[in-house]
Amino acid sequence: MAKADKGAVLTRLQGTARLTRTALASKLLAHGFYAGQDQIMISLDQEDGQTPGQLAARIGVRPPTVTKTINRLQTQGFVEKRASDSDARQAHVYLTETGRGAIRSIEKSLRKTEKQALKGLDKKDQKALLKLLARVEANLSGMIVEAEDEIEMEAEAAE
Repeated sequence: MAKADKGAVLTRLQGTARLTRTALASKLLAHGFYAGQDQIMISLDQEDGQTPGQLAARIGVRPPTVTKTINRLQTQGFVEKRASDSDARQAHVYLTETGRGAIRSIEKSLRKTEKQALKGLDKKDQKALLKLLARVEANLSGMIVEAEDEIEMEAEAAE
């Protein structure tokens, strides 16, 4: 890449991600959801009864973030927490009937946002984009794993 183009891909990727989040957040807000709540709801729809830690790992955020979001969803009546049968210290999160009913609205918001984002791209372009984004994601996930491994090795060397 030419010198002027350095960082152009990353800048475009970040801008696109921000615009996507903004467009989705606007659609979700119309149904009473705030940004990030959709991920927890969809995750629970796929596998109900997860712990906050499992939800955090599954959607890639820190546990305190998930806890705040779960509390807000609980206040809104979309989820409920129940004590674990095997470990009373652990809570599991479940969709309520209201929450189950809201899944369609979330899915509709996701579909509309995706349709808006992919407007003008034919199926071949969409497939190529998906493949390229998967590669970028894998590359960055590898970087994160490599960085974590490096930190762990440095910590062991310091002991």
